[in-house]
Amino acid sequence: MRGFIEFIREQGVVGLAIGFILGGAVSKVVSSFVEDIVQPLLGYALGSAEGLSSLAIGPITYGMFITATIDFLIIAAVIYFMFKGLKLDKLDKKKE
Repeated sequence: MRGFIEFIREQGVVGLAIGFILGGAVSKVVSSFVEDIVQPLLGYALGSAEGLSSLAIGPITYGMFITATIDFLIIAAVIYFMFKGLKLDKLDKKKE
């Protein structure tokens, strides 16, 4: 058991697992935030009643891509700051 725990600490599996779990949990909240608050505000500012999803240049709709990008950036920031704030980066053993 000691060898297994040492392997997990050296390989950074703890950080990966925590990031994966938090990412899944936070994803729905951030998606709702982007779709229900950010999208309508940006759509209103850009003059679209339907939000970002209606933005297009000819047949190419780029609004959903912008939404997905905003979604990703917020999720990445939340996970990063939670990881650093809880000092979870100290769980992994540094390689010598």
